[in-house]
Amino acid sequence: RLQQVGIDFQIVEKDPDVGGTWFENIYPGCRVDNPNHNYSYSFAQRHDWPFHYSTQDVLQGYFAEFADEHDLRRHVRFETEVVSARWSDEDQLWVVDVRGPSGEERLEADVVISAVGQLNQPLYPDIPGMGEFEGESFHSARWRPEVDLCGKRVAVIGTGASAMQFIPVVAEDAAELFVFQRTPAWLIPTPEYHDPVPDGLKWLYAHVPFYSEWNRFWIFWRMGDGALLGAIVDPEWKGHDEAVSDANEMMRLLALEYLRSEFADTPELLEKVTPHYPVTAKRMIRDNGVWARTLKRSNVHLMTEGIERITPRGIVCGRGEEHPVDVILYGTGFQASRFLTPMRITGRGGVDLHERWQGDDARAYLGLTVPGFPNFFMLYGPNTNIVINGSIVYFSECGVRYILDAIRLLLEEEARALDLREEVHDAFNEAVDAANLGMAWGASKVNSWYKNSKGRSAQNWPFTLLEYWRRTKQIDPKDYTLS
Repeated sequence: RLQQVGIDFQIVEKDPDVGGTWFENIYPGCRVDNPNHNYSYSFAQRHDWPFHYSTQDVLQGYFAEFADEHDLRRHVRFETEVVSARWSDEDQLWVVDVRGPSGEERLEADVVISAVGQLNQPLYPDIPGMGEFEGESFHSARWRPEVDLCGKRVAVIGTGASAMQFIPVVAEDAAELFVFQRTPAWLIPTPEYHDPVPDGLKWLYAHVPFYSEWNRFWIFWRMGDGALLGAIVDPEWKGHDEAVSDANEMMRLLALEYLRSEFADTPELLEKVTPHYPVTAKRMIRDNGVWARTLKRSNVHLMTEGIERITPRGIVCGRGEEHPVDVILYGTGFQASRFLTPMRITGRGGVDLHERWQGDDARAYLGLTVPGFPNFFMLYGPNTNIVINGSIVYFSECGVRYILDAIRLLLEEEARALDLREEVHDAFNEAVDAANLGMAWGASKVNSWYKNSKGRSAQNWPFTLLEYWRRTKQIDPKDYTLS
């Protein structure tokens, strides 16, 4: 978009290629849990997706082709990492220190846009003895394909979204697999999750006018604001604490019936995989039956007793029994609430953004900007994660439109700095916090990456998709001070 309007820009990318999460996450089974037509740019649709839900290599290829088609690579400094960004009150611009193949360098910019996202820095559990293990161990986001798992005794710690994708693949190779689960996830029945798109459907997408566009709109609405109603807390709800409303209870019963059908012949497993918290309080995971088939394998053991410690030889579970393993795989997610780490961002008056946020209590206006940090914007920033309604690509497009309008305002007013008013920021965040407490993920006490260490949701957007579109459609100059 910057290229289209003729504004000079540079992209600093720490990886050797584009794609972000789809370049870095190469674990077996990695794929998106959003339909292709929804998880792609509205202005760069394609009709030949090979699967309903694309695999990692397909999505990385999509973004690589996009970069080529729009001649973006010439603007990218690959294998270069931002160390810090500091606003200069004297010069009214940003001073950005980067580290690349040729060493450290200092850049200057009128505007800085962070697009590092929420799910980037791996989160490791705090388990005694982790450093003592003598075998191979690594996080799913730092997968090591050179480590051969065939015939090995493997332990997986965690059963979140990434783990539930790679565990079925690892189970086929490992001699024995121990899956350590803290909290089970609610599953979304998706029979076509791994299926290729039929040739006839591809033909319809490519040849019938507006068929693909209508399909995209149907996906958007089906997965969008209509589904959000099931996550809203009903203050008059008189039922149990595993639901928050009649609608939420209906969703829970449907999800529970799916689990019962999948594990009907293994009641001991059914008990272990059944969540006891409201649907949408944690991330829900798509399933086409592979989870049940995997856990029923004779070489797979679902461990729910907790972990006491890790030893040089393996893992001691909560019962005190040691399970010797050759490899430990961490499927324990990301530091979702520690936004912008490990970069240091310093605003007006030398204020450190992480200190303002008190570590993991990040706040921003529309997830995009923070008072005291002029001309600094974020994509997929605080409170822009969506739980059951929509795609992060949609949010990114809305955010980019708003940022471009902010740059337009700077240029038209011949201003050097655009700074959000503190009262606008505070009023917005009060409304977001109140709304999040009225959602299943805010009301439930279940452990979840949807909350930070203070129990506040610094991640999730509690309103409709339409509301974010409306709020980011155009900048309101009254929300800012120009200088």
